[in-house]
Amino acid sequence: MRDEPTPDPTARPSGTTTAPAATATAATAATAAPRAQTTATAGDSPVPGPAPSPDATRHRPGRGEPARPTGDRRRPPVRTASGPAGPAAPAHRWTLGLVTAGLVLAALNLRPAITSLGALLEEVSEGLHMSGSVAGVLTSVPPLCFAVFGITAPRLARRFGPVAVVCAGMIAIFTGLVLRPFAGGTAGFLAASALALMGIAVSNVLMPVIVKRYFPDRVGGMTGLYSMALALGTSVAAAATVPMTEALGGDWRIGLGVWAAVAALAVLPWIPLLRHRADTDRTGELTTATSSTAPNAPARPAAPPGATTSAPPATATPTAASPERGTAPGASPATATPAATAPGASPETAAPTDPAPGDAPGAPPATPTHAATAAAPPRVTRSRTAWALGCFFGLQATGAYITMGWMPQIFRDAGVPATTAGVLLAVTMVMGVPLAFVIPRLATRMKTQGPIVVALGLCGLAGYTGLFFAPAAGAWAWALLLGVSNCAFPLALTMIGMRSRSGAGVVRLSAFAQSVGYLISIPGPLLVGVLYQHSGGWGLPIALMGGLMVPQMIVGTLAGRDRTVEDEC
Repeated sequence: MRDEPTPDPTARPSGTTTAPAATATAATAATAAPRAQTTATAGDSPVPGPAPSPDATRHRPGRGEPARPTGDRRRPPVRTASGPAGPAAPAHRWTLGLVTAGLVLAALNLRPAITSLGALLEEVSEGLHMSGSVAGVLTSVPPLCFAVFGITAPRLARRFGPVAVVCAGMIAIFTGLVLRPFAGGTAGFLAASALALMGIAVSNVLMPVIVKRYFPDRVGGMTGLYSMALALGTSVAAAATVPMTEALGGDWRIGLGVWAAVAALAVLPWIPLLRHRADTDRTGELTTATSSTAPNAPARPAAPPGATTSAPPATATPTAASPERGTAPGASPATATPAATAPGASPETAAPTDPAPGDAPGAPPATPTHAATAAAPPRVTRSRTAWALGCFFGLQATGAYITMGWMPQIFRDAGVPATTAGVLLAVTMVMGVPLAFVIPRLATRMKTQGPIVVALGLCGLAGYTGLFFAPAAGAWAWALLLGVSNCAFPLALTMIGMRSRSGAGVVRLSAFAQSVGYLISIPGPLLVGVLYQHSGGWGLPIALMGGLMVPQMIVGTLAGRDRTVEDEC
C-alpha cells in the first residue's frame, strides 16, 4: 500500500521557483533528517505519480519506493573553483604565472627609487642646495610615506582588490620617477618622491597578502622569491646609478629618471590580472582556486529529479537564495547563503550568515567555516606579538634606510671613490639575493625564529664596529656583514605570514606591523644627518646604528615565538 504525502502548510508550492535549483528550507531539512529516506542516485528511475497539490510538500517516498519527480527542474552540477569539473583549467595556471611575474617585477621596483638617490645624494644636495639636515629629511621621507600610506592599504584592498591596488602602486612609482628629476626645487622633488613612495608603501603591505592567498602552501618559497627580487633591484640600482649617470653625460637628473623605464615594465603583468575579479570581494579576501577547492576534486554528480535533500538537525542549511539575493554562479544550493558570494567561490567555503526569511524560527545556525572565521579579522592592536613584530620591523627598517641613504657618503668621506662607494652599497644589498631566498624557507621550518634574529643582529654589530674603527681599510668586509644584517627584512615579512592563521589576519598584521615599524624608523635617518652635521664626523651616527642592534634582537626574539595574533586577541 503506497504512502500518501502529508500536507505541510509551511512548504512552498512545487511550482514556485526561488532559485535555479530548488532545495528544502532549513526547517524542512531539520524536520526530515530523522526520518528514513531513500536518496535517489544516478541509476534510479523515477516513477510517475499524481501531481501534488499546491499545498503539498515534496513527495517523501515510502520504504522501497523510488523517488517521485516534483517537476522537470534538475539540480545543476556543483562547480569547483577550478572549473565545472575535473582538473584545474589552463587559465588557472596562466593566472598563477602572471601573479609570479607580477610579484617579481614589482619587487624589483620597490627600492630603486631610494637606493638610486643614495648613490647620488651628494650631487642632488648640491644641485638643489640642500644642507645636511635637509638631506636627512630627504632620507626620512621613505619611512614616513610607508607609515602614512601603508596603513591605507587594507581599506583600499577591500574596496578595489589587492591586484588593482598593486597595479595602481606600480603606476604611481612610474609617475613619480618620471616627474622627480625634472621637478623644480626641493619641494617639487620631495612631492614627486612621495608619489613614488606612496606606490611602494601600498605594495609593501599587500605583497605578503597576495603570496598568502595565491600560494598558501608556499609562503616561505614565494616570500623568498620576491624578497630576492627586491634585494636584486636594490643592489642593481645602487651599483649602476653612478656609472649610468656618467655614461649619459653626468647629469644626475637623467641618472635618476632612467629607473622609470623599469617601473613601466612592472605595470604590465598586473593589467590582465585586473580581469580576474575573484580576489576583489568586499572582505578583502582572495577567493582563488588555491585557497578553496583542490584542483582535481571531481564535480558532484547531478541529482536526478525528485531527489530529496536532507541535512543534520544541528547544521540545518538556510534556503538557497535567489539570484537577486546574491547567490554566486555555480554555488551549490545546499551551501548557498543569502550573503553575496564571490563568483566561482567554492561552495565548501561559503560563509554562513543570518538566516533567510524562509527559515524556521529557532533553526540552528550553520556550522562556521574557515571563511567565516577569516571574515572577522583579529584586533591586532591587542596582541603583544603584533607590537613586538612592529618594533622589530621598525628597528630593522631604521638600519636599512640609514644604510641605503648614508653608507655611500660614509665611504666617500673615508676616501673611497664615488663609484666604489656605490658598488659597496650594491654589495650590501646584493647579499639579500641568496639569503632572502634561504632565510624565509629556513624560518618556516623552525618553530621559533629567535636564533635567526640573533645571528643577523650579531652580524650587524660586527659590521658597524668595523665601520667605526676602519671604514676604508675593511670596507668590503663591513659591507658584507651589513648586507647579512639587512636580511632581517625578508625574515620580518615571513614572520608576518606565520603569525596569523587567516588571510584577513595577515592583511591586518601586515598593515599594522609595517605602519608602526615605518613610524619608528622615521627619526633614524634624520637623526643621523643631524648628528653628522653637528659633530663633523661619523663616530656618533655609527655608534647609534650599532646600538640599535641590541633592542632589535630583543623584540625580534619576542616576535619570533611560536604563536599567532588570534591566540592573543
